[in-house]
Amino acid sequence: MKNKVLVELVVPTIESSFDIYLPINKRIGNIITLLNKTVSELSEGCYEGTASTALYNRETSQKYEINTLLYNTDIRNGTTLILL
Repeated sequence: MKNKVLVELVVPTIESSFDIYLPINKRIGNIITLLNKTVSELSEGCYEGTASTALYNRETSQKYEINTLLYNTDIRNGTTLILL
């Protein structure tokens, strides 16, 4: 899959992690919206994202700007991201 990357998503508020494919041609803000919905469904409603939810790199603690395309970030296959 050339247009997607496989990442580990850690969600500390529900003490869970997920392996998720992310599209490289979407903006981080759109990806956060998709992740909020997906994690809410996977956790059967235990997680509810907000407008202030952000995405961070676990190793560098870098916060990703919502207007940046995923392709233009350092997110690659195997990256661990934190959804806060």
